[in-house]
Amino acid sequence: MRLLLLGVRGSTPAPGPEFVRYGGHTSCVAVLPAGDVPALVLDAGTGLRQLAGPFRGPILLSHLHWDHVQGLPFSRAVDHQDAQVELIIPGADPLATLTRAMSPPHFPIEPGGLQGDWSFTSSAPIRELAGMTVRQAEITHKGGVTVGTRVELGGTSVVYLPDHAPQLGSRAAEELAAGADLLIHDGQFRPEEQALADAYGHATITDALAFAERCGARRLLLTHHAPTRTDDQLDALAKEWPDVEFARQGELITPSDRSRSRTR
Repeated sequence: MRLLLLGVRGSTPAPGPEFVRYGGHTSCVAVLPAGDVPALVLDAGTGLRQLAGPFRGPILLSHLHWDHVQGLPFSRAVDHQDAQVELIIPGADPLATLTRAMSPPHFPIEPGGLQGDWSFTSSAPIRELAGMTVRQAEITHKGGVTVGTRVELGGTSVVYLPDHAPQLGSRAAEELAAGADLLIHDGQFRPEEQALADAYGHATITDALAFAERCGARRLLLTHHAPTRTDDQLDALAKEWPDVEFARQGELITPSDRSRSRTR
């Protein structure tokens, strides 16, 4: 199993020359169980625009905040006549919930206007998707139901918690992340920004480190970088915390291998 990081920014996209090395697209990770074809996608931020297509498979949304869904109507890979997408959404009425944000007057079309073969289903505690075991659980984050996701294949486990406030207490998240080979976790704020992290339901770098240690995660990759955090500032954070990895858009990652490669 490999992961292609298509978007690692939080809150809003971050365009411009100061945001090139880490990337400016919002949350989206493609899972490649074999070869170079993505079989499953985690979140649908603007990074979804980088996905090659037509895409056929499930997309799991962690929640419905704008920075995690804005890629849906703008990605040629999924808005394609040959696309086959199962969109998995937290909550009991997934299509109605998504339609509240994606419909006139907020947007020209409703989800049903997307090209291709689409289905809309609710998150479940455990299911088999694209040959992988996928576990989900509700975690602490403000502003609606948010779920974390654990993907398992061939003895390798990846846990994806892009928006999470472990400092507010999250037993379900700890169980989900226990012993993970790779933990992809919210690290939007510096320790001195703890008040902001608490107010918005996010994590500081030290919150994420403490959570990873409690869970016994073997490797920590911080994502959901603040939209104002420049490449140089993220480089400085990487030097300050050399045992932590900071996600970069375009990276192709093997969860059990600490080596890193770029696709662009």
